[in-house]
Amino acid sequence: MINIAVLGYGTIGSGVVEVLKINGDSIEKRAGNKINVKYVLDIREFPGDPIMDILVHDVNVILDDPEVKIVVEVMGGINPAYSFVKEALLKGKSVVTSNKELVAKHGAELLDIAKERNLNFLFEASVGGGIPIIRPLNNSLTADEIVEITGILNGTTNYILTKMTEENLDFDTALKNAQDLGYAERDPSADIEGHDSCRKIAILSSLAYGMQVDFEDIYTEGITKITDIDIQYAKALDAKIKLFASSIRSDDEGVFAMVAPMMIKAEHPLYSVNDVFNGIFVKGNVIGDIMFYGSGAGKLPTASAVVADVVDAAKHFGKNIWTIWSSKKLELVEIDKVRHRFFVRVLKNKNSLNEIKSLFAEIEEVPNVIPEEYAFITPLISEKEMEEKKEKLEGFLGSIRVRFD
Repeated sequence: MINIAVLGYGTIGSGVVEVLKINGDSIEKRAGNKINVKYVLDIREFPGDPIMDILVHDVNVILDDPEVKIVVEVMGGINPAYSFVKEALLKGKSVVTSNKELVAKHGAELLDIAKERNLNFLFEASVGGGIPIIRPLNNSLTADEIVEITGILNGTTNYILTKMTEENLDFDTALKNAQDLGYAERDPSADIEGHDSCRKIAILSSLAYGMQVDFEDIYTEGITKITDIDIQYAKALDAKIKLFASSIRSDDEGVFAMVAPMMIKAEHPLYSVNDVFNGIFVKGNVIGDIMFYGSGAGKLPTASAVVADVVDAAKHFGKNIWTIWSSKKLELVEIDKVRHRFFVRVLKNKNSLNEIKSLFAEIEEVPNVIPEEYAFITPLISEKEMEEKKEKLEGFLGSIRVRFD
């Protein structure tokens, strides 16, 4: 029997306990041992819940118990999760976490501690919820040089954009619907401003390129400026708007990473990823294009990924599962140098079509949706060039990056 402890009995923590109960027999066969939850740590009480029999409020009860071999951290946030996880590793316990903030900030350090002690620090559930992506990057794609990772990594924003597209809702109404259904928090800023996706693409980039990618260095733009009018234009172009988290490597320039809305057409692999689902597109220089698709969040899908890591840790006692993630920082390409095409809207009474064409050299005109506006798609230009041209456009209404490749 292998004893584990669960730090945090919220949505994911209770899901981990539930998954171990529902699928206990099959999990035991895969792990080679029965997985027993010896402790659950939480500051709260849960009257009437059988978990009360193993509930503790002091983490040291867990850290000082040599019978606990694996610690599952599902508390979220940096503190006190970081100190608890680090101490667990230093005391000889493997750690499994779903905590994207923790992994993005301290992943390289915690992996190093685990390696030094022949332990494991596993975090499959930190990026795609129930979608297996960390393990494939770490094991299955090791023969490839990763050229691109692009994902729809946040179910809340994908739900909002889907409802704006399919039901002609404005942003505020779609957000309220998401909150009413429990898909968005009361304070949704981490999702709609792109911060959640930013941390996830930082983790994937660090794994793909083997060096530390700091999420603070990633250009991040959320979906709060996307309007129902933008959605109408996208429909006129047979396109959709999605929040992309991308990390792309060029042999000439290096790696750039960004989180931003993108306008895409049906040819793009992520076009059909709708509602709260997530999708991750990976391009390797040998294998080509691969897609991962599934539930990116939710109690049981995420708990399933956590338990899969517990099984992996149980099968590798005394043996570190090698992960290439150096603490050496990867310097990203400056965002000003990154090139995109842009969908642009301007007021007609402030600009003539000839002036616009003169400014951008060549443009692709967009079907008329709002009579008072001109809408067009620029040629491939750098972010810096686009910012400079915006200053010269009177009556500028907005722009969205375009990936019609």
